[in-house]
Amino acid sequence: MSLLVVGLSHRSAPVSILERASLSADTRIKLLQDTLAAEPATEGTVLATCNRIELYADVDKFHAGVAELSTLLAQHSGVGLDELTPYLYVHYEDRAVHHLFSVACGLDSMVVGEGQILGQIKDALALGQDLHTAGRLLNDLFQQALRVGKRAHSETGIDRAGQSLVTFGLEQLAQDTDVETWARGKKALVIGAGSMSSLAAATLARSGVSEIVIANRTLARAERLAQILSEPGSTGVAAHAVEMVAVGDELTRADVVVSCTGATGLVLTGEAVEDATRGRTAPLFLLDLAMPRDIDAAAHRVPGVRLVDIESLAEASADAPMAADVDQVRGIVSDEVAAFGAAQRAAHITPTVVALRTMAADVVASEVARLEGRLPGLDEKQRAEITQTVRRVVDKLLHAPTVRVKQLASEPGGAGYADALRTLFDLDPETVASVSRADLNDADVKNRGRV
Repeated sequence: MSLLVVGLSHRSAPVSILERASLSADTRIKLLQDTLAAEPATEGTVLATCNRIELYADVDKFHAGVAELSTLLAQHSGVGLDELTPYLYVHYEDRAVHHLFSVACGLDSMVVGEGQILGQIKDALALGQDLHTAGRLLNDLFQQALRVGKRAHSETGIDRAGQSLVTFGLEQLAQDTDVETWARGKKALVIGAGSMSSLAAATLARSGVSEIVIANRTLARAERLAQILSEPGSTGVAAHAVEMVAVGDELTRADVVVSCTGATGLVLTGEAVEDATRGRTAPLFLLDLAMPRDIDAAAHRVPGVRLVDIESLAEASADAPMAADVDQVRGIVSDEVAAFGAAQRAAHITPTVVALRTMAADVVASEVARLEGRLPGLDEKQRAEITQTVRRVVDKLLHAPTVRVKQLASEPGGAGYADALRTLFDLDPETVASVSRADLNDADVKNRGRV
């Protein structure tokens, strides 16, 4: 395993850099295509959220891999390499596995314990699978990361260590007031119809707002979300959809606005917010969950407006209390990292063991054929008994060594046992390689669609 991750997040970079380095869906595809075209990388996928951009790859050279992945991130993010480099972090092999598992559990999130990251990891794996850039290593890694994250949430109280970014943002808007009390009866405008906006709309509905208006560039998606929210079996809130051109008018009627779109420019300018609040007496609450930002930071200077954005959420979460469950989750992560490493090392020797058993089977077949030539009078039953006896002898001779070598190979530093086995039995390297290729193809087929 030569797993490498190069990235930046809210922990390593200021919001101004994260905003500029955000990747569109098309840019992520081109980034992965260029990653696989680069010499050091044989697999790759990208995890991109509003708080992090991480490029994962299986590389054959560490230093060349770091240089290449850093350069690709700079090229596709639009932030110069010299400017980006101070904010990049690098994790390799077991440390890279530990990092992703920690991310999956919410330990590295802006709000510790939030569960939305699992959906984003799932999306990252699906992207790598769709583009055929995620091979056996990244398929195994991300599948296990999802299992580790689910295990952390089911076996511990990590959820109590923090809330989703939406809930945390609403709490910041409500300040010292209970969110349900603060939200009751308010009219809400949600801009965007993606996963974060949908979560915001559902959270607002459950909190007791009286009406929700959904604005989105694609009206059909906004209408679908409004329909889901309005259904009796769902939240039952009064909800309807509007086109983006109606946002200005809806802003004058809204009490609370949540915006999270993929726009590269501002959705709400400071001037638009100022125009919408002219003459109104009730306060206007704005929650901007987009990266780059949707709402002009100048809006916070408009009288009667309270703006909470990713930057202010980062500052507020720095002082959030950490639950005792965090230590338990860290223990789970450590155990799972060790298990993943052992499984990968054991898998590394499997093609050699298969090639050894194939060679032994060929020897048995050859010797039985030679015996039949020397003893042509053997009947079918005698030939079968002799063949079975020889096979049993070979199997018993190989059983203990192959079981033991798999155990040894799964331990740290056990990678050399495969080389030793190939040398001792003079195994054909091409036979071992062909088993590896077949195993990789089988793994790709089995992992396809398993997200």
